[in-house]
This record gives sequence, C-alpha cells and structure tokens, in this order.
Amino acid sequence: MGKINAIITGVAGYVPDYVLTNEELSRMVDTSDEWIMTRVGIKERRILTEEGLGTSYLARKAAKQLIKKTGVDPESIEALIVATSTADYKYPSTASIVIGKLGLKNAFAFDFWAACCGFIYSLDVAASMIQSGRYKKILLIGADKMSSVTDYKDRQTCPLFGDGAGAVLLEASEEDLGLRDSYLRTDGQGLPFLHMKAGGSVCPPSHFTVDYRMHYTYQEGRTVFRYAVTNMSDDCELIAKRNGLDKNNIDWVIPHQANMRIIEAVAKRLDMPMEKVMVNIERYGNTSAATIPLALWEYEPKLRKGDNIIMTAFGAGFVHGANYVRWAYDGK
Repeated sequence: MGKINAIITGVAGYVPDYVLTNEELSRMVDTSDEWIMTRVGIKERRILTEEGLGTSYLARKAAKQLIKKTGVDPESIEALIVATSTADYKYPSTASIVIGKLGLKNAFAFDFWAACCGFIYSLDVAASMIQSGRYKKILLIGADKMSSVTDYKDRQTCPLFGDGAGAVLLEASEEDLGLRDSYLRTDGQGLPFLHMKAGGSVCPPSHFTVDYRMHYTYQEGRTVFRYAVTNMSDDCELIAKRNGLDKNNIDWVIPHQANMRIIEAVAKRLDMPMEKVMVNIERYGNTSAATIPLALWEYEPKLRKGDNIIMTAFGAGFVHGANYVRWAYDGK
C-alpha cells in the first residue's frame, strides 16, 4: 500500500431556526445595526432556544445529515471527535452523548477543546490517526452553543456569537489529496484577555459567581483583535510559503468567522481577492469551532477536486494556526 492520506469525503452543517437580528439585540442592550455592522460585520445569528438542548443536539443534527448525505455505513465509522468549548456537561463528554444518539457501535469518541481553533486542531489529529494506518473513517464535528455562555447585558460581546455545528467525514486514501500540512501554535498568554471567569476548578460555581455574572464570555476586544489579525495572517503566510502557494494557486481561504475586519486583514496579507475567501459571518456570527466546517458546508457546491484550501483560526489561550488541504471531490 502507498502513502496513506486523510481526505474529506463529505461535509454537512446545522444551524437552529431562530434568527436573532441586530434590531432585536438593540431592544436588549444599548446597540444598533449600524454599530454592530461597522465593528464586526454581523447582521444576524442563529440561536438554539429550546429548553434542555445543548451542543450535542447541534452536533447530532449535523452528523445525521452527513451520514445520510454520504451514504456511509455507520458501523464503518471508527472514531467520532467533537471540537467544542460549550460541552453539554463537565462530564461525560459531548462526543459520548452524540455517539450514543447516533448508535455508532464500532467507534470511540472524545471531545477536543481548543476554543475557536478546535476544528483545525482536531482536523490535524484526526488526519494523523488515519495516516497512521490504524483508522480508515473518522467523523469530525465542530459544534458550539455560544448563546449558553453569552451575556446579553454586555453590549461588547453579545452581538458576536451564534450557535451551530459543522461535520466532515475523513477517510483514508492513496490519492495525493486531503490534509497536506498544518502549522499550530499556542502561546499561553491569552488568559487575561479572553476567558470565562468562573465554572472551572479555580473558581467553582457559587451564589457569588452567579450573582456577579461570571459564567459568561469575558473578552478585551482590542487586544484579541490585534493578536488575531497578526497570528492568523502570519500563520497563513507561513503555510503558504512552505507549500509553494500564493494568490495564483490558492483556490480558497477559510478564516475563522470572528470579525469581518479580521477576515479582510487576512485576505489582504495573502493578497487574495475576497471572492476567494469563504465568508458567512453576516448571517451566523461567531460559532467558535463550528465556523470553518459551516463555511465548507455552505460553499461545498463551489469546490472542485484538487482545490488548494487554507484554513486558519484564532481563539482563547491564545491558540492559533492554519491547515493546508487539497480538496478531494467536486461539490454537488
């Protein structure tokens, strides 16, 4: 057998029905459509409003669509990975809940936590598992219910986030396609600027933490913006150079959908026209680990076999990085 590569053979996505518009947000906090669009480029976001449903529901919906769409035998799937920062519970893993609902009898499952980089980090891990020769089919899901950790009294952060899930099927192949390279880094300096103050082992839940609204996302926007622009741009440039890629042979760039100005800055650094940059932030907002697979899902009809794709993301930690993927099939 020749060299084993890990290729994406299918992609699916799911977003809730409920649409939270900027106009509705303006009735909740002191903001406006103009203020939000000017600063982050988000018009609306999808919110999972039903009681008792969490990230596993979003992930399960995307996975079921993927299995039906690809026609893959569920019993042939050997592993399921859920990249998320909004697990249903502290334990068990969200992936264990998803795998139970899907009835995958021959697979093991685990959660992967790398904030907004969860999908690109876990893509590298899943691809390595396949390239080892030990696994042939892995289901990878990026899913987050960001509304569960969003403070709708905080005008700085509440316009940013939405809920959703994207799923891809990874399979072994001898074709010269799939994940070709990754550059992943964690600088460990981001704690003060982007975190949730309470709920972990350092500061467990209490009446005090609830009363002082410490279970929501805290972000110092200007600092995060500066680091995100620099790192995502540098990472894309590095991975392009070491793989002989430039604006002439890069077919698509998929940046994490956190802020339209960050997306535009990354495109400018690579000298890429915006028509080659996947963007859906205006309608979905920042869905954390789900943004990149959701973009793949929406743009799938435009993808062609052999397309050179660079994915990049930045998140709490600070974590950042980029993947280079050669697409494995013509979108339908």
